[in-house]
Amino acid sequence: MRALTAFPREFADVDEFYWLWIFATSAYGVGDVLTTLTLTWYVPHVAEGNPLMAAAIETFGVSGLIAWKLLAFAGCLAISLRAARTWNDRFTYYLPPVVLTLVGTFFTVYNLRLLLG
Repeated sequence: MRALTAFPREFADVDEFYWLWIFATSAYGVGDVLTTLTLTWYVPHVAEGNPLMAAAIETFGVSGLIAWKLLAFAGCLAISLRAARTWNDRFTYYLPPVVLTLVGTFFTVYNLRLLLG
């Protein structure tokens, strides 16, 4: 079994890595989760559009939603770290946090529009 190497500082700055994932966490983890929970609990005529998320929320409640979000987040984080440590692939390093940030921002705004409109 090969040991993990340290994060390659010549590849990317550690502060940059943290900020990328702080944005992803804020948009995807906090914004989307809070607006989704607000909509599904307090707005009776709005239902979750993603069938997997709807089933998770219906079956397990908040825990189901958070578990799916954490699973997606952990998978994207693993891909980003693998790209930096093993593949030396800058595109794949940046792609997961950027995609999570964009998706989270889009659905947060969309959910707020549904909530307010």
